Amino acid sequence: MTKKDLTPKGVFRFFQEINDIPRPSKHEEKMIAYLKNFGESRGLETVVDETGNVIIRKNASKGYEDSPTVIIQSHMDMVCDKVAGKDIDFMTDPIETYIDGEWMRAQGTTLGADDGIGCAMELALLDDDSIEHGPIECLFTRDEETGLTGAAGLKGDMLRGSMLLNLDSEDEGLFYVSCAGGKTTTATFRYDMEDAPKGIFFMEASVKGLTGGHSGDDINKKRANAIKLLARFLYQEQGKMPLRLARFDAGKLHNAITREGTVVFAVPFEEKETVRVDWNIFCHDVEEEFHVTEPAVVWHMGSADAERVMPFDCSKRIITALQAVHNGVFSVCQDEELGGMTETSSNTAVVKTTVSGNDGIKGECVITCSQRSNVMSNLTNMVNTVRAVFELAAADEIRHSDGYPAWKMTPNSKLRSVAVECYRELYGTEPKVVGIHAGLECGLFAERYPHLDMLSMGPTMRGVHSPDERLHIPSVEKVWKLLLRILTRI
Repeated sequence: MTKKDLTPKGVFRFFQEINDIPRPSKHEEKMIAYLKNFGESRGLETVVDETGNVIIRKNASKGYEDSPTVIIQSHMDMVCDKVAGKDIDFMTDPIETYIDGEWMRAQGTTLGADDGIGCAMELALLDDDSIEHGPIECLFTRDEETGLTGAAGLKGDMLRGSMLLNLDSEDEGLFYVSCAGGKTTTATFRYDMEDAPKGIFFMEASVKGLTGGHSGDDINKKRANAIKLLARFLYQEQGKMPLRLARFDAGKLHNAITREGTVVFAVPFEEKETVRVDWNIFCHDVEEEFHVTEPAVVWHMGSADAERVMPFDCSKRIITALQAVHNGVFSVCQDEELGGMTETSSNTAVVKTTVSGNDGIKGECVITCSQRSNVMSNLTNMVNTVRAVFELAAADEIRHSDGYPAWKMTPNSKLRSVAVECYRELYGTEPKVVGIHAGLECGLFAERYPHLDMLSMGPTMRGVHSPDERLHIPSVEKVWKLLLRILTRI
């Protein structure tokens, strides 16, 4: 199969155009300009709001003028991640895609199918006048991946439709009708770096090649977190000897399971061989622990150049906090119809140490953790649980993001009924109606448009938010056909 053979042709043609446009989160200006030109050049009503969201409206086909207006929505930004050594500037360079059997992938980077393929479906729908449909509003939101700020900035009088199809889900045949709310907790430790005491030996340890993935959808799949692995080893060793931390750098994004990280630390010279032996044992044990989910993990330990270190007490508090802070599933949903779905979780996402000042003494360690729950009261509990760890560790500052709300399932949904019926007719089987343990913009839409009937669907993707991101090509056509059937049936 080549790219020319891909169907539906219009969808994949626009997906290629989208992937030629740089669109990192918070830097979607070129994508906004592209969408504005797309709509205006076709004589379609096109609106760019104050936040940078784009709405393109298309009138009903002949005979469908009395149909209710349907909103079709995707986000225009993408998570930008790459494998070590990949030479790419996400601010200027296109995404290089290729076909791997039934999957589309990118050369050493995230693919951008989350949610570029949803945007491509909207553009193909707007571009093709032979498709039958009622009035439609295509909404393209910005900055979904780093805070849902596009959806948060959408005013309550912008949308005219009574139903909304969100195209930001990752499993064909699953209809999402509820999503998690979330918050981000950031703890900051400040300290003055100290000259290394005499008689200590500097070492560097790193882990890479972990599977990673989405911190909501993949949190229950027992994937290792690089931050937690390194902290676990450091905590073990500081219980045996006066270990001093110099640097800890791991993770990039609050909504991704951390794939790699590096620490530089110092131990008494006479303990260096003990540390090496412990490291080898530790690596072996962890490989056994994660032998199914982490087959490609790569470990490294070596000597490092001497540098300034954190004060002993601060080093110990940071390592202890990273050992103690919750990471993974916290509780499971009690509703039987949601099949034991993860209800509440936290992801230890980023640790970043920096040194500033002319003398290079002022040090700072910033730790970012992301909490999610489909039940808002337990989200508050999860946030407080994480905060309590950093309070006990005497962090200098603890902040929380504003967060985003959960989306509760709409009872007696007409859109859901139509979608299930259309899927059954097309494919002779029942779709699954489920909730998702991830933030969807539907939560924010529901807050501003409480009577909006919503459903989220999309083609099958795997490895999202990582360079292993891939799009299942046959599922794109299935979702496309379903979308067209729903629009005619509505």
